[in-house]
Amino acid sequence: MVARMSELFEDDRPAGNQPEYTVSELSGAVKRVIEGEFGLVRVRGEVGRVSRPASGHLYFDLKDDRAVIAAISWKGQVARMQVRPEEGMEVVATGRMTTFPGQSKYQLIVDDVAPAGAGALMAMLEKRKAALGAEGLFDPARKKPIPYLPRVIGVVTSPSGAVIRDILHRLRDRFPRHVVVWPVAVQGQDCAAQVAAAIRGFNAIEPGGPIPRPDVLIVARGGGSLEDLWGFNEEIVVRAAAASRIPLISAVGHETDTTLIDYASDLRAPTPTAAAELAVPVRLELLATLDALSARLTRGIGQSVTLRRQRLRDLSRALPRLETLLATPRQRLDAGAMRLSSGLGLAVTKKHREFDRMAGRLQPQALRGLLARQGDQLRTRDERLGRAILLRLERRGDRLEALAARLAPALARMLGEAERKVADGRRELSRLSDRLEAAPVLRFRRLFDRLEALDRTRVTLGYAETLKRGYAVVRGDGAVVTSKAGAEKALVLEIEFRDGRLVLGGKAGKKHRGEGESGQGSLF
Repeated sequence: MVARMSELFEDDRPAGNQPEYTVSELSGAVKRVIEGEFGLVRVRGEVGRVSRPASGHLYFDLKDDRAVIAAISWKGQVARMQVRPEEGMEVVATGRMTTFPGQSKYQLIVDDVAPAGAGALMAMLEKRKAALGAEGLFDPARKKPIPYLPRVIGVVTSPSGAVIRDILHRLRDRFPRHVVVWPVAVQGQDCAAQVAAAIRGFNAIEPGGPIPRPDVLIVARGGGSLEDLWGFNEEIVVRAAAASRIPLISAVGHETDTTLIDYASDLRAPTPTAAAELAVPVRLELLATLDALSARLTRGIGQSVTLRRQRLRDLSRALPRLETLLATPRQRLDAGAMRLSSGLGLAVTKKHREFDRMAGRLQPQALRGLLARQGDQLRTRDERLGRAILLRLERRGDRLEALAARLAPALARMLGEAERKVADGRRELSRLSDRLEAAPVLRFRRLFDRLEALDRTRVTLGYAETLKRGYAVVRGDGAVVTSKAGAEKALVLEIEFRDGRLVLGGKAGKKHRGEGESGQGSLF
């Protein structure tokens, strides 16, 4: 029965001896081979793009100049890591190789990461950053303020990406402005040259020309790896951004991406959308603020006018009527006018009578009497002046005598004080003289004591004291001998002990001893 069923379903193609695998079987076999051969490996490389999803796992790339390996660390492994991989770091990753059948690729499951130094790209970036910063291109003092409401905005970015759409959409929502786009490549070899040319081109536009000159520039690009954003780290781009006379906003990459153009620009935005928000205010908010201020101004003016009108009415009620104020002055004016005519006549008559009386009194006898009276008054005043002068001189003399009487005791006190100071000076001089005489003796005594102490130290540290402890000094032919070979070469050996010296024959003494004779020696 089984044979018949096999015949019914038998394939017409000739059967071979090669086994057939399903896709899952083949993927599993490859997985077992890779995991068996690379169960534990340590890989050194530069960390590429790093991704941290909400699951807590860590995805990143390990690369060198020729290859890239995908790496992953699970949530538990990431929690145990002391060093978290960051883009641009050169690390040594420890883990095991495996495959991901869903995408037919192999990857490294990393258990631990240890730093192995900065990557080549990051090292180059830091070196370039330090060199450009030393030139002052990143100095905050040279940064220009961004205009509050620019009329024209220049954008340097790719015309086909989502960045320009995000910028235009955000400008349209916040405050529509005239936008001039300069299309450039934002990745690759041509990126740096095109971006620098775009910045210089915008600055070269003359005001009032056919193309409006922007009031602010935005250099924008979406996120990417360090290699993708490298064009914005080139020196030509940094120098063009620093030399721009138009205020420039950099919006390259995401919030965590940092390039050198960010340091040279006048303002850095974390994203291209944020750059559009920084470039213009919100139009609706401005309109609402303007309406609110206009309403407040209208209400304020109305309330001020109302209050002043009410105050004027209150003050007017407190003022008296004009007729009441002028009634009394009018009466005084009328009375004065009526008295004026009669008063003038009376005044003229009075003056005539006085003139007649004075004219009758002006006679020679009257003048002589007046002169006599004036002379008597002058003599009286002269006598009074003389007495006053004598009295003042007497008073000044009494005061001078009093001052002279006070001067003598003061002079005596000053002389006594001077004598005391002289005596104190003499005593101080005597004391200093005694110290001066005693100083050399004391100095010589201290120097002598120090000399004796140094001599005792010299004697203590000298080799004579060492000889007293059982040591000896060997000299050969007058020189100190420190080895056996030197003693054998010497003709005469001199041994110095604590209590004297012993002289022995050198080579000659050795020869005589060889012949059965004892060496000669003498003790001094």
